[in-house]
Amino acid sequence: MNTEGAYVGIDISSKSTVLSIYKSNMDEPATISTIVGEENYSIPTVLAKRMGMGQWFFGEDALKMSRLKEAVLVEELYNLALRDGQVVIEAENYSARDLLVIFFKKLFSIPGPMAALGEIEKLVICVTQVNLEVMELMNYVASKLSIDLSRVMLIDRNECFYYYALSQKPELFIYNVALFDYSGSNMISCTLNRNQNTRPQLVTLNVVSHGTVIENKDETFDEIISDTFGSALFSAVYLVGDGFDGEWMKTSLSHLCRGRKVFLGKNLYSKGACYAGYTKDGKRDWPFIYIGDNDLKLNLSIKILENNVMKFFTLIDAGQSWYDVNGECEVILDGEPEIEFYIQRPESREVQTEVLELTDLPKRENRTTRLRIEARPVSDVAVAIVITDLGFGEISPASGKSWEHTITIK
Repeated sequence: MNTEGAYVGIDISSKSTVLSIYKSNMDEPATISTIVGEENYSIPTVLAKRMGMGQWFFGEDALKMSRLKEAVLVEELYNLALRDGQVVIEAENYSARDLLVIFFKKLFSIPGPMAALGEIEKLVICVTQVNLEVMELMNYVASKLSIDLSRVMLIDRNECFYYYALSQKPELFIYNVALFDYSGSNMISCTLNRNQNTRPQLVTLNVVSHGTVIENKDETFDEIISDTFGSALFSAVYLVGDGFDGEWMKTSLSHLCRGRKVFLGKNLYSKGACYAGYTKDGKRDWPFIYIGDNDLKLNLSIKILENNVMKFFTLIDAGQSWYDVNGECEVILDGEPEIEFYIQRPESREVQTEVLELTDLPKRENRTTRLRIEARPVSDVAVAIVITDLGFGEISPASGKSWEHTITIK
C-alpha cells in the first residue's frame, strides 16, 4: 500500500475553482470532476444555503438550488473573504472567511479520488496574484481545516505555468513555450524562455496583457499571436480560459498549429500547482531556476567565525517566496557593537554591505554578548532585521534591548 501523502493543487478565483491531486506513483496530476466519469473540472466558486435549514451546497449544485428558489446563493465568495466581509442570510450574519472554509470542506469531500485522499503532503493554492491579504486568508482557511501551515504553499498563475510547462516531455519545451489565458474578456500572453548556457538554466517569463477581446475574436487573436511570437521559435502553446470555448478559432488556430503542439484545457494551473509543491519539496531533479514576482530578489548573509574558519552564513536565499521564508541565527559578538550584512542579487557578483550599529548595547567583555538575528522579508526586495540582546548566561544578563532595520536592494 502506498501511504505517501498527496500534493493537492487548487486554482481559485472569484469565478471558478479547479482541483488536482498528485502522487509520485502517478504519471501526471489528476484533476477532480464534481461528476464522476465526466470532465467537469471548473467548479463555480459559490455557496448556497438551503432555506430554513443548515444545509450547504457548492459549485453547480449551489447555482441549481438557487435557480429553484430553494437556497440563498452567496456569490463573490472569494473576494468577500479577502475583504473579511460579512454575509447576511435569512437575518443571520456569517463571516465570508468561514463560508470559504465550508467551500474548501466541500471540495475535499468530492466523491472519488478526494474521498481516498489520505494525508496531504502539501496544499498548493494558486491565485492570480499573491499578496499579504491572500496569504492571511489561506492561512486562516488551512488552520480551520487542521492543515499545518508548513504544508501550505501559495503560488501565482505565472509560476504554475512555469512548473507545468517544464514538467512535460522535453520535446515540448525544446524552444520557447507560450501560454494564452483568455479568462473573461481580457487576454494575457505569457512566454517562457530558457537560457541553456547557465547552470541551472535561468528561466524568464514575459507577461503581456492584450486587453479585451470581444469582437472579431479570430482576427484579433491571430494578430496577438503574430505580436507574441515574432520571429522566435515556439515548440508548444497552451490555451486556458473560458474565452476559448466554442468554435470561433479558424485562422488563428491554423496559425498556432504551424510547427507547434497546441493544447487546450482548464486545469493547467491546478496541475502546475501540484508539480510546484512536489518539485519544491525536492522530490525530483529540477535543472531550472525562475525568479518570479513573489520570489526574493536578494541573498542576505553575515560573516561568522566557526572553528577558526571565517565563512558566510546565509540568512535569506533568493528565489524563495518572500511570504514563506524566515531566517534566524544566534551569534556571539566579537569586536565592535555592530553587525555587517552582505546583500547580493542572484544574477550579480556585486555585493552590497550594510552595517547595523547596536547603539546603547551594555558594555561587556569581548565575546560575552550573545545576539539573536532574525530576518523576515516584507517584500520581494526588502528584509526586516531584528537583533535582540540575549546576554551571556549568568555572566552578562540579557538587557532586553533590540534593534530593527530594513534592508533593501539598491
